[in-house]
Order: sequence, then structure tokens, then C-alpha cells
Amino acid sequence: MEDYTFEDYKSLVEKHLMDFIPDVDHKSITLYEAMKYSLTAGGKRIRPVLLLAACDFCGGKVEDALPYACAIEYIHTYSLIHDDLPCMDDDDLRRGMPTNHKVYGEAMAVLAGDGLQSAAYEAMNRDMILYFDNAVALKKRINASYEITKGAGCRGIVAGQVADMEAMDRSSSKEMLDYIHITKTSALIVAAVRAGAHLGNPDDEMLDNLTVFAENLGLAFQIRDDILDVEGLEEEMGKKAGMDLINKKVTYPALYGLEESRKWLETLTNTAIDALGQYYDNAEVFTKLARQLAIRGN
Repeated sequence: MEDYTFEDYKSLVEKHLMDFIPDVDHKSITLYEAMKYSLTAGGKRIRPVLLLAACDFCGGKVEDALPYACAIEYIHTYSLIHDDLPCMDDDDLRRGMPTNHKVYGEAMAVLAGDGLQSAAYEAMNRDMILYFDNAVALKKRINASYEITKGAGCRGIVAGQVADMEAMDRSSSKEMLDYIHITKTSALIVAAVRAGAHLGNPDDEMLDNLTVFAENLGLAFQIRDDILDVEGLEEEMGKKAGMDLINKKVTYPALYGLEESRKWLETLTNTAIDALGQYYDNAEVFTKLARQLAIRGN
């Protein structure tokens, strides 16, 4: 495993983020500009970093994983554009900047999201085409693409968005709350880690442990988001606080209160870290990230 830090992986992602966006005809240049606007607006880049780190952790080449890391960030960004739309959460700010539809209009924002999603699949498929004569390498890439596609689809973030919308202004159970967070947030984090692992050479135990880490990290990440929406500062979050209450969303603080939510966040974070305990320093980038995400915004 290379001696990369989170910032090293993130710098790689930033450097190559636009490399896999297809050429757009000048007649459709507004589409390209709208896609680029949200994609380069900043962000933590957690999902692509996790993908690169998992690949590295499992003995793969980080450079080989870049198309998939960028693809998952395209998908994540498209989901944010759509999530912010008036018909969804109706947000004005994202990453400290006006949301896509506030700059380009609602119709163009929808199309920018569509463009980013299709660009992700094009990036992965274009990479797979290069390995038709190498069955082992091709299988790794097919597995990685499948994980990302599954996390992005009707068993992942799309399903989570549907459940989140339908739960607004309704009494919801813990099971429904967990389902929303597992699909809407955790699924793409799990996809990132598993996709990166497949691009390396994981044994079954390593893949299982990484999956447990990612599942718990994903839930912890969303609970911290829920908490920040209650007590966070807009300038730190880059988006408006209090929107969950305004939109009458089901959240951990709404269902359990802040104190219980903090306890559950701590439990999930510790479970994520413990899942990789046997790998000691080799898992430092994962365990350090888990701790940082649990206290972000403080």
C-alpha cells in the first residue's frame, strides 16, 4: 500500500476530475458549463477518496482506479443537483454557492444532473473497453462498475430519495429512518469502498471488513449531517441549516433527540473503526477519516 494521506487522494481526484467528462458540442455548451459549475464547486470528495484508498489498501494501482473514482463523484454531484431542486428539497445553497438551478434554471439543472450521471457510466465503460483482452483486469472493472451502478440506482440513492420524500410530514419508524439513510447516503459510500476493493486484490475477509466499515461510516455520516442541520452554522456547512425541520423530514434528532443521536453516532464510528482494527496502520486513512467525519462542523 502506498503511503497516501486523505489529502493526497483528494488532490489526485481534483487533478483528474474533468478528465472523463465527454466532449460537449459547442451548441450544447450551457450543459457543459452547468455540469462543471457543480462538479468543481468544492466538496469533501469523500466517495472518490474512499474508492482510491480501498483500491490501494487491497493492492491495486491508484491510477487505474481514477475513472471509477471520478465516476462516483459525477454520480454524487448529480444527486446533489437533483436533491436541491424545488420539487425535492428546494435549497438555495450548496457548498457555499448558489445551487445549480438558481444559476442555470430548473430545467438546465435537471439536464446537468442527467449529463453527469451518463458521463459516469461512459467513463467506466470507456475504461473497460481497454481491457477486452485481459479477462482478469476486465472482471475487476465490471465488478467495480456494478457496485457503483447498484449504489446509484433503484436499490440505492434513488430509492432513498423516494423514501425520504414520502416520509415528509409523516410519523416514521426507526426501520424507515434506517432505510432512508442506508439507501440515500450509505449505499454510495459502500459502493465506493467495495468498487475500490474490487480494483485491487482483496480476499473475502478483507472485502467483508471493508464493507462493515463502509456501512457504519455511511450511517454515521448521515447522522452527523442530521445533527449539523439542527445546530450547525451555515458558513461551515456551505448550506442552510434547519432545512430538515422546514421540510418536515424524518431524521435521527427528530426521532430520538440530539443526545441519543450523538451516542448512536459514536457507536457507529467505533464499530466502523473496529472493523479494520486488525490491519493497524495500513487502515489509518480509513480510521482517521471516520473520526474526523464524526466531529466535522464542531
